[in-house]
Amino acid sequence: MAAATAEVDRPRILYADAGPEPPFPLRMEGAVISGFGRGSKELGIPTANLPVDAAATPWIESAKSGVYFGYASLALPPSHPDRQRRSPRSHRSHPRAAVDTPPAPLAPTTVTSVSTASETFPSFSASPDSTAVTKEAGAGGDAGTNAPGGGEETKLHWQIYPMVMSIGYNPFYKNAVRSAEVHVLHGFGADFYDAPMRLLILGFVREERDYANLDALVTDINIDCDVARQSLARPGWTPRQGTAAGSAGEFDGAWLVRDEA
Repeated sequence: MAAATAEVDRPRILYADAGPEPPFPLRMEGAVISGFGRGSKELGIPTANLPVDAAATPWIESAKSGVYFGYASLALPPSHPDRQRRSPRSHRSHPRAAVDTPPAPLAPTTVTSVSTASETFPSFSASPDSTAVTKEAGAGGDAGTNAPGGGEETKLHWQIYPMVMSIGYNPFYKNAVRSAEVHVLHGFGADFYDAPMRLLILGFVREERDYANLDALVTDINIDCDVARQSLARPGWTPRQGTAAGSAGEFDGAWLVRDEA
């Protein structure tokens, strides 16, 4: 099979405005861990890895290999520079994005991370038993302080971000093991190892490809990011619970922020 080139003319908005359709949404979760760092050196696109574990995520065994989009929810520690003090539920609604509206550029990222698979940065453990590493503010106090009555508050503070991810073997790097790699569409000010993360996958973008060169791979990944941003910008695809960027819409993303998954 001939090596692929980037498809620069593909549409940037997928699916009907009303929102996700079956079999979506699909769920994954885990805790962020460190890896090896090939992606940061070659791609400049930080990602998070999840081992493809059919026992923990039954749907993934039959999922088509390729690129998907949706939302990632992170419980960042109180000391993290991207940890927000206000609740995303108070954020304003996001206006409907025009089809030809160019996406906002990604902010530069300073995530210092490495990879457990082929080319990625922060990565996930498959285990959902991560400890509560962030704390909501107690009454009258800041996040991470003791709750009234002397007990320490351990409720997680979830923040929702758009994301794009691949599930498959990454033919360009000839992976022998099927993996799930997630790119959160946000420029983080620091790494977030050990932070709990949840994924709500809302749609399929394209099948995986073996590229002629690294530039073609990077071009297609950046187009995937554009597709995710613009597809998710519509009210029917934006969680009413609110994103970290301040958008709120009509989609029910309650699982991303509720106390127990």
